Amino acid sequence: MMFGMPRRQPTSVLPEGLNRDIEDAGYLPAVVRDIVATALGNDTVVTHLVHQEMTFDQEAVRRHLTVLVLTEHRLVIAHADDHESAEPGRQHMATATTEVVTIRSVRNVMLTHVFPEPSTFKGGLAGRAVTLTLGWGSVSRLDLMPATCGDPSCEGDHGYEGTVASGDISLRIAADSEGEPALERALHFAQLLSARLGR
Repeated sequence: MMFGMPRRQPTSVLPEGLNRDIEDAGYLPAVVRDIVATALGNDTVVTHLVHQEMTFDQEAVRRHLTVLVLTEHRLVIAHADDHESAEPGRQHMATATTEVVTIRSVRNVMLTHVFPEPSTFKGGLAGRAVTLTLGWGSVSRLDLMPATCGDPSCEGDHGYEGTVASGDISLRIAADSEGEPALERALHFAQLLSARLGR
């Protein structure tokens, strides 16, 4: 009697809007669809955000795609990256990772808004940019600086003071480079996720 590998269960079918945004991003859509669908399982999608970035180094231009998917109880985070293989003859590869976080675990949703010519701002998205930062505690940053007593001539050692910040993911979306619809989608995603915190 032979025992083979279990057959892989079919992944969930992604909603049309999410599937279209992954296709439009143009970076390994079959790979990205597969990993997102696998992480989602049978959950119903509330909203999503697809964001592509490019980084430049001395060797090449590298692409990075982030997909955030909000369901009723979970936040699914997917990343796909260009990757150089150490194996001869297989120079170009990609790595794709998913992380699933319960909504209860999300500690903060921070939006930093950048406004061009703020004194003339009358609403709208033209020229505007936002940085969306989400924290759920898997990454913490500690910023330290020498403490002082307020006396500029004091040479005593007062130890250090600092802050601990949580920022597991940070995405910058700009209307000028990505278009106003992309910025609107980011704001909509942040609003819906924020509304579910603490439930």
